[in-house]
Amino acid sequence: MAFGPLQPVLCVRRAKFEQQATLEGFDFTASPKLPAAQIRDPAALRWLHSGESVILFGPVGVGKTHIAQALGHLAIRWGANVRFTKTSRILAELAGGHADRTWDKRMRELIRPHLLILDDFAMRQLSAAQADDLYELVSEGQGRSLIITSNRAPSDWYPLFPNPVVAESLLDRLINASHQVIMNGPSYRPNERPKNPTDKPPTS
Repeated sequence: MAFGPLQPVLCVRRAKFEQQATLEGFDFTASPKLPAAQIRDPAALRWLHSGESVILFGPVGVGKTHIAQALGHLAIRWGANVRFTKTSRILAELAGGHADRTWDKRMRELIRPHLLILDDFAMRQLSAAQADDLYELVSEGQGRSLIITSNRAPSDWYPLFPNPVVAESLLDRLINASHQVIMNGPSYRPNERPKNPTDKPPTS
């Protein structure tokens, strides 16, 4: 996939990241269970140039969102257009499109970036309309890359879809074209919490 000229400041603004996360700023020593090599490997962006995707999954708080945004920042440095969003927000946006007849326009905007980052995927049971919208999003964006973060393993996503046929068609296509990284270990969030200057060091 060919990317356009570099406009990093503008592209970062358009990406709507929650934080300025980088791989350099991620503490890989926070948990010995984290597969550091597997996490760093996608930083080469070979998957992005091939139109493939990345799935980061594991328990709450291990740093999936940080890594997803860090990979998004790397993609921007290489000239890619990126958008970051919560999956629930995408579903609400498309539902609004059904209501005001702007669905086609909203879908075109969503599949325009080279890379779409869907945070907190498969959090809860989907309605039939939401499942259909996700199917269209992945189908219309064929050849574009996704980064997906989820607290559930991909094999546990199927029961969340009310229609098994839609689930098979969507998830098999998505999962088979993705690089999966299991992130495990204790919560990373305490490491990101600002330290209170009045806190006293623990006593032995």
